[in-house]
Amino acid sequence: MSSNKIEVGILGATGMVGQQFINFLQDHPWFEIAWLGASDRSAGKKYREATYWRLDGVMPANVADLMVNECKPGNAPKLVFSAMDASVATEIERAFAEAGHFVVSNSRNHRMEPDVPLLVPEINAGHLKVLDRQAARGWKGRIITNPNCSTVVLTMALAPLKPFGIRKVMVTTMQALSGAGHPGHPAYDANANVIPFIRNEEPKMESETQKILGELIDGNFVPHPMKVSASCNRVPVLDGHTETIAVEFDEKPSREAILSAFRSFRGVPQERNLPSAPPCPVIYMEEEDRPQPRRDVNRFHGMAVFVGRLRECPVLHWKFLALGHNTVRGAAGAAVLNAELLRAEGWLD
Repeated sequence: MSSNKIEVGILGATGMVGQQFINFLQDHPWFEIAWLGASDRSAGKKYREATYWRLDGVMPANVADLMVNECKPGNAPKLVFSAMDASVATEIERAFAEAGHFVVSNSRNHRMEPDVPLLVPEINAGHLKVLDRQAARGWKGRIITNPNCSTVVLTMALAPLKPFGIRKVMVTTMQALSGAGHPGHPAYDANANVIPFIRNEEPKMESETQKILGELIDGNFVPHPMKVSASCNRVPVLDGHTETIAVEFDEKPSREAILSAFRSFRGVPQERNLPSAPPCPVIYMEEEDRPQPRRDVNRFHGMAVFVGRLRECPVLHWKFLALGHNTVRGAAGAAVLNAELLRAEGWLD
């Protein structure tokens, strides 16, 4: 391992999100993969024997011969990324936190707990302060979470507009097949079809958005008072969640004010020049037919959110389109950016 890099581990390394972690961490200037964890049936095997590489290209050589471990604390590095399935994530992540590990989780299990930050670093980096409260559980380490993949797109698009006083949000999602993991939906169901139901997705979007855009007051999360109504659909797109969003404000801002807010939006990751941070986290596209998943979602390494088609709404005030990469900005990339924030704020010292 490079002496100047922080060793990291990945829980759930054989799954789709685990593979995205491996892919995203290739040649990372701060972090280096040193440990992989997965289910009992994979433990004891080399990584190349334990899983089939499903992303583009070939399995990275630096992980192919790493031995897969059981998901138990002990010889894992201090910093671990979790891509665990929700059915087992609670106990495993807590065991690692109790043992002194910093768990940066993509799982939903701890997101809404009152002492766990639900981070989008451009929006609510200050929520890291709540980590001190986790010591009361007897944990030597900490748990940090990133939001649901569709929530990331929505909150990044709304955050620039927060100063205008957001009151109501209506959002309809068109979510990529990769968000369902592997094997996901049978091809017969997904091809040339729209599946108008994603289990638990709508309530997650509604509650997580309020927590992320809310405030931390006297160590307690105070949700944003906006009302959010979400309708979620799975569509035959490989990568990239597209969302149509309508917003009502305290007072209707001008088109020019909204465009200026989108274009000027920056956060702590841009101020600190964090390695995975896009220079402009929200990018407005002037073309009448953009953004589009096939043409835009992989730009800026999948870490930016693209917005477009801003126009007046006859029901609320304004409506527009937003697009983000669901397994990068909405999963592995989001967690890595959270870990970069942890390091920049001194939590990993």
